[in-house]
Amino acid sequence: MLITLVIALLAVLAVLALTLGGGPEPSSAQPPAAQPVAAVPQPRSEGRDAVAALPRSEPVSIDIPKIGARSSLVPLGLNPDNTVQVPPVTTPLQAGWYTYAPTPGEVGPAVVLGHVDGNHQKGIFFRLKELAAGDRVSVARKDGTTAVFEVTKVHQVPKKDFEAEGVYDDTAGPELRLITCGGVFDRSAHNYVDNIVVYARLVQA
Repeated sequence: MLITLVIALLAVLAVLALTLGGGPEPSSAQPPAAQPVAAVPQPRSEGRDAVAALPRSEPVSIDIPKIGARSSLVPLGLNPDNTVQVPPVTTPLQAGWYTYAPTPGEVGPAVVLGHVDGNHQKGIFFRLKELAAGDRVSVARKDGTTAVFEVTKVHQVPKKDFEAEGVYDDTAGPELRLITCGGVFDRSAHNYVDNIVVYARLVQA
């Protein structure tokens, strides 16, 4: 599962790097297998501040108070040509969640994607790089619960080194990954050279 998830999600890194008004780049990522739905909450296995995991439920919105980022969440899967979907570049303030990853609050790394900019506007994750350890991220879920995550680290990763970063590695408890583009914009490649990746863990449900 993880290998397939990595392959599919690596395609996101190419399509998220958009010019101001540009579009996604093609990818040959194949659809990952559908994941089973969790039937009951699963407890975190370690840590004195362990929080019980939640069953699967679609996320509906995200709120990051420190950077003023609030958005509904649209589901992101794969396009007919097997490229990974991204939120519309015409609405760069729209964030989305990757449906082949765990939902926020489940055991494993849930993934939320957003543009840094697009359509001559700042994107929903324009200020993502300003987050720091201890900041909170809230994700409202379709079942009426809200999963609250605490940032543990923020990395700016060269795209060429992204696979080695272990962003999508399995985790013992519920975690969250926020991903956007960052660093210098390479005009010749129509692409940002880095990714901003925020890591967070569930602290309240």
